[in-house]
Amino acid sequence: MDCLHIIIGVCGSIMWRKASAAALLALAVGYFYYGSSDLPEQILQSISLPNFQASSPSQNSVEQVISAAWETLITLPTRQWSKVAVGVNACVDVVVSGVGLLQALAVDPGTGLDHEVLHSKEDLKEAFIHFMARGAAAERFFSDNEAFQRIARAAAEYPGAKLYVGGNAALIGQKLATYPDLMVLLCGPVGPKLHEMLDEQILVPPESLQETDEYHLILEYKAGEQWGSTRAPQANRFIFSHDVSNGEMSSLETFVASLDEFEPDLVVLSGLHMMEGQGRELWEERLKEAVLAISDIPKDIPIHLELASMTDKDYMNSIMQEQVMPIVSSIGLNEQELLFLSQAGKGPHADLAAWKGIPDVGQVSDILLWILEQHGRSEPSSEADLTRIHFHTLAYHILATVDGYWGNQAAAVMAGARVASSQACGLQSVDVSKVELKAPLQFHSSHAEPREKLSLNPAEPVTVWRRGNVTFHMTAVLVCKQPLRTVGLGDAISAEGLVYSELKTQQPF
Repeated sequence: MDCLHIIIGVCGSIMWRKASAAALLALAVGYFYYGSSDLPEQILQSISLPNFQASSPSQNSVEQVISAAWETLITLPTRQWSKVAVGVNACVDVVVSGVGLLQALAVDPGTGLDHEVLHSKEDLKEAFIHFMARGAAAERFFSDNEAFQRIARAAAEYPGAKLYVGGNAALIGQKLATYPDLMVLLCGPVGPKLHEMLDEQILVPPESLQETDEYHLILEYKAGEQWGSTRAPQANRFIFSHDVSNGEMSSLETFVASLDEFEPDLVVLSGLHMMEGQGRELWEERLKEAVLAISDIPKDIPIHLELASMTDKDYMNSIMQEQVMPIVSSIGLNEQELLFLSQAGKGPHADLAAWKGIPDVGQVSDILLWILEQHGRSEPSSEADLTRIHFHTLAYHILATVDGYWGNQAAAVMAGARVASSQACGLQSVDVSKVELKAPLQFHSSHAEPREKLSLNPAEPVTVWRRGNVTFHMTAVLVCKQPLRTVGLGDAISAEGLVYSELKTQQPF
């Protein structure tokens, strides 16, 4: 009897069906993860694997493998921060359903349109729809104080509205304060309600306390939520405020003055985006004053700058080229901020109007390299201080660092991804049943040749590549299927990444 008859004779048996399933599954998994063209050998290897049940998908989902690897591989650095000073934007967030609030304000759905500054309910509606349609986060200044106060009262009274600690600096401070051995100083406009909500471990200088709170309105929407013809592709939020204290960065000088007594070994700065809404004449003058104040921080203390949503290319250029970015050592930003930064500086892929779906890893890598080469210290001869960028988007994170300055970056990028996966679901740890992998498993180190083809191994979920003097660490995020809260995720990611980062040498920045 020839081989064909033997196969036909046994193909109906349960044993053969199990073996076939094992072979096909192994083939699919091998092809999917590694892209190998050596399929016959993979089939033979898969059929010969013992104990097939031990590798069933229910026991070894990709999400489970990644989460388990995080727990094994994420370790704190040998030398940790002991004191961190954070400033200078702080407020109370009023979180409410965006569609629900706009309906309560008797606003009808319509066409989306971005506005650099909001002047009315109509502007608010159009900007909200514009970003909801893209599933993108954004933050805008509302110029009319009386109109803002009316909307704020409606938001606070809306069923289900919640109050939280707000402002990048306060949120980063809150996250850092979860580490009991870390002393945290927070400078910003802290009113009575915010002071009451802050972690008791956070120190607030008396000069930062004020009689009233600054309120920011956070309009959230869920993945798939619909209003009129607009449907959100993913959960996110739209933030707006009429916040003069944070808008003028009025606490900055207090913040810098307090560093002499506190003696931090890391400074985290945020809130620059709030000045954009003040108008060019005001922000030009205030930015110069801010740079002078920041320049007074001792050179041996690294400064991390947390960026946020901006719309004025001239303002972004001032931050990037002439003013702030050259005097900080690290920045944190998301995909919108990264692309806008490139557009403002005419960098790589500046012709892209917006990202389409998950940002291409190669394009992101190109922009990160450009920032460090053009505005950072990628060469020893450079006078700039910037040596580290922590990039985060929904599906994956990348830490790009100039060689020789930062250590423990694989653990740092994984720690940031882990906190994004857990916090979005409202949990203290990752629940693999509530998250899913959306990151590409194969990608390139650049969008143009020459480039390296790379892959993500779930069992060792950090992919590393080098371009010139810059090393990239990339990991996937396990995306929460039903996120409970998106506000503050970027701040938590950056804070966690900093906690797990280490300066390799104590050379002055």
